[in-house]
Amino acid sequence: MTPPDQVPVGALRLPPGFQAEVFAHGIPGARMMAEGPNGTIFAGTRAIGRVYAISRNPDGTTRTRIIAQGLAQPNGLVMIGNSLYVLAVNRVLRYDNIEANLDNVPAPVELTQAFGLPTDADHGGNHSWKFAALGPDGRIYTNVGMNCNICETDRDRFALLVSFNPDGSDRRIEARGVRNSVGMAHHPVTRELWATNNGRDWAGNDWPNDTLHRVRRMGEDHGFPFCSSGSADPQFNAGRNCSEFVQPAALLGPHVASLGMRFYTGTMFPEAYRNQIFIARRGSWNRERLTGYDVVVAHLDAQGNVTRLEEFMTGLRDDANQRFLDRPVDVHVMRDGSLLVSGEQMGAIYRITYRR
Repeated sequence: MTPPDQVPVGALRLPPGFQAEVFAHGIPGARMMAEGPNGTIFAGTRAIGRVYAISRNPDGTTRTRIIAQGLAQPNGLVMIGNSLYVLAVNRVLRYDNIEANLDNVPAPVELTQAFGLPTDADHGGNHSWKFAALGPDGRIYTNVGMNCNICETDRDRFALLVSFNPDGSDRRIEARGVRNSVGMAHHPVTRELWATNNGRDWAGNDWPNDTLHRVRRMGEDHGFPFCSSGSADPQFNAGRNCSEFVQPAALLGPHVASLGMRFYTGTMFPEAYRNQIFIARRGSWNRERLTGYDVVVAHLDAQGNVTRLEEFMTGLRDDANQRFLDRPVDVHVMRDGSLLVSGEQMGAIYRITYRR
């Protein structure tokens, strides 16, 4: 557990007017976040198998509880009303009235069979962890990652964005050919689904890019494994023309591990950030020179086209020494308009505020 004085908040660099503080620490492996109606922040993990609940004390400090443990990669969290849904690979668990029971968590409702997601064995240990989001239609949106780095696969079963009713019924394929999305959100005005995507490995330092995807029609095909980041895969193109497929909305950089994303819907930040996409880039693991380890903003025009990527939260990547200080995994817009960023490496959550 990282002591608070070792959390590298002082290294963070932000645009003028923004400040960063440590919102909570002592949360090993903290990744994806969801907020309860009473303001509790829930955080999932991968390797450590825990789900945390972080609540504010009256004096402004926070208290962290472990509300579930021993799960297989409980990365995906989504709140629906007073219920917390935890997606742990293929297991789906619903914790009802969770905020009222943080000290004595009741047994969850088991929804695994209803959702019928592929198991870790089905995935061959590849990209089985989930992200979860609540759609404006009340459905749970999640990912089914690719069951290999790159291979022939069942394109109705893997490399998908899918949605379900909250009881696990009515599975719907929202998009095919999305290799490994661990972040998605709906545009607050157009309600279109957007998602980050992690490109394949072992095709060079600079190809392919991670990508941002905009889903305009249910079931559309984004091209994987035939095409990645808008161009033909050197091994698995199978003679397909990449113009057959939906092109990425933006390229996010090679091997940056683009994960959690949210549209900024608050009012604290300047107007230029309203309804723009904040994206956590966890950072490369197999590239010769490090890339990522930051938070960027994808700026959209009135038609929903990405016009530019802005570096927003930097300072965690030390290029001179090729090392990093933390790995941002998710972003979450709080009700007061501040932005939380989870740091998996340090087991901390940063809070970013803006003052004129």
